[in-house]
Parts: sequence; C-alpha cells; structure tokens
Amino acid sequence: MTQWPDAATTLPADGTEGAIVGRVWRPGLGPSVVAVRDTGVYDVTAAFPTVRDLCEMPDPAGRLRAARGERVAGLGELLADTPADTRRPERPRLLAPVDLQVVKAAGVTFVVSMLERVIEERVRGDASGAAVARERIRELIGDDLASLRPGSPEAAALKEILVAQGAWSQYLEVGIGPDAEIFTKAPVLSAVGTATDVGIHPSSRWNNPEPEVALVVSSRGEAVGATLGNDVNLRDVEGRSALLLPQAKDNNASAALGPFLRLFDPGFGIDDVRQATVTLTVEGGDGYRLDADCSMAAISRDPLDLVAQLTGPHHQYPDGAVLYLGTMFAPVDDRDAPGQGFTHHDGDLVSIATPRLGTLANRVRASDACEPWDFGIADLMRSLSARGAL
Repeated sequence: MTQWPDAATTLPADGTEGAIVGRVWRPGLGPSVVAVRDTGVYDVTAAFPTVRDLCEMPDPAGRLRAARGERVAGLGELLADTPADTRRPERPRLLAPVDLQVVKAAGVTFVVSMLERVIEERVRGDASGAAVARERIRELIGDDLASLRPGSPEAAALKEILVAQGAWSQYLEVGIGPDAEIFTKAPVLSAVGTATDVGIHPSSRWNNPEPEVALVVSSRGEAVGATLGNDVNLRDVEGRSALLLPQAKDNNASAALGPFLRLFDPGFGIDDVRQATVTLTVEGGDGYRLDADCSMAAISRDPLDLVAQLTGPHHQYPDGAVLYLGTMFAPVDDRDAPGQGFTHHDGDLVSIATPRLGTLANRVRASDACEPWDFGIADLMRSLSARGAL
C-alpha cells in the first residue's frame, strides 16, 4: 500500500507561501497552535491560545505571519510521529487544525450525490437494489439538474411535477428547494487530522469517503479560511432512514479535517475555493485503487450562500464553525460482488487533495478500533491554563 504523504505532498503546491495554521500535540504541554513555515513548524500558542482565537482577530493571516514562536519540529518529523502505529509518545504529533469551532456539514449540494441519496432512500440502505433504483430514478427525473438553481421558480415547478409523479424525496427538497441541509457533523474537538485513522462504524456494510472543502467561519459569520475534509458516510444506515443521520455521520474518528487551515489573504480567497478541484484516491491492501475528482464549480449552492444559511440572526456560533461544503463523489462501480457498488475495506488509505490546500490522508478502520476521543473542552482549558496561555 502507498505510504502516508510526505511533507512535500502534504503541503499546498506553493508550499508555505500561504498563511498556514495547524495544531500539534506537544507532550507535557498539550494541544498547541502552530504556524507552518519554510523553516519548520512554530508554536504560536502564546499569541493565540486556540485556533478559534486567531480566527476571531482582524486579519488572521497577517497576525499569524507576524507571530513569533518556538520551533517545534520539521513537518516531516511530525508526519512520521502522527500515525498511531509509528508514534513515539515523547514526540509531538499533528492534530486536526480546528479546536473550539462547531463541526457542521452541508448535505446534497451536488446533483450527483443528491441523486445517490434519493437512491439510498428508495432501497432502504440495501446496496443490492441500488443499480435498479438508479436507473428508475434517472428515468423519472434525469440527472441533468446542475443548471437548476435551488429555490428558484424553475425548481418549484419541477417539484410540482415530481410530486404529481410520486417521485418527490426529502433529498430533492434540500437539493433543489430553498433551504439547504446543514447538520452537526461532530462534537467540538472530536475531529481527527491527517496521517491518522478515520472511523467506519463496525455495523456498516455500505459506506464511502466524502472528499470536501470545508470553510472555517468566525463568530461574525465571515469565512476566514479553508481546509480539506472527509465527511465519512454510512450509506446503509442513512438509507434506512434519514432520521438515522446522527448514527450515520457522527461516530468515533468519523470527521477528518486537514492537513492545515489556510487562512484567506490577498493570495488565497473564496474564489479559489469556488474554483477548486478536489481529487480522491482510495488504495486498498488488496491492490484495489479508485481515483476520482470533484469540481467545486459543479456545486448547486455558492459556498457563501451556505455560510449565510449556517449563521446569522437566526443562529449564532460564539466560537465560530467549520462547515463541510458537500461532495459530488458517489461511487457506483462494484468493488466486491456484482451489484454491490463501492464500500470500504479495513485498512484503505484515503487521500484527498487540492493544490491550494495540500493533502489530507487517513487510513480506514472500524470506529471502535480507532483511538478513542478522550480529550474534551475542559481538558483543553486546563491544559492552556497550566501553561499560562489563558
């Protein structure tokens, strides 16, 4: 199997030219905010106790560049000590690049994935019926909906037709209706970072990665930067009932973010997110390989429209939020038995990349075999207090 990405492939294509912030676990100190620079990774916790604090400041990118700090290690060293099976406990390791932000996700924001959610619903999570359902759904509604603006009069007219045909679905409602699906993906501090295991609930038999761009949003509702994410999805669980979305989406190690947060500045902004192409590679120990890509240009709702539905007078996030923007990735090719489509095998290596954000890599394990999440908000506050950072 391909090894974990090295420092060169983990970083964006332009290296450390951007304002790149991350988090590192430092033995004896705890979680630390770091600036990733060409000479190494620097602890800037004295200036910003949390990534949340940095994101709340005016001009976060400028503040990060100006911050002084102690050199912790080279990026290659951190990557070597991050995987659980090669870790040296006395050495620092990488964490997910967000901390106190609420982890949210937008669903069915691409036509392809929207249709696959409709299919999951029709077959009640049974992968063996997906191929027949897929053909029937496309006969009824087609799959050329990319130009249809959600919430528009044209979308409303299509809804009337589909309701009359008995083809309407709750997934079509959030896919082309006025209101986006935005849900809580994971608790604060539970996300895993790059070079770590990502969790699939052991009961699931039909699941897949969801490669996405995620925006980090301040308490003011401003998008201040972007990172990559894997919004792990259990198709069989959600397909049984949309009310099982929490069980399908929120399991141990099921939210991956990273490798770093790239803050917006004159050289990188929301238009770069809108134009990004996210690539996905899945490599199995059995020699299996899947390659796919997802163009953000195909998204049905603009990223800032999703931010506006996330936060505002109707809902506040005093510590900000990180918002997965959705994916068009919905694999249908059979991996195992005919008609079963794609599903993960234990040990799959999933790499999600885009040039301006780098590469997020995770190995797939059962969620109960991943490291347990045992460091919460109270632990973080005690850690920062003990080192005099608060």
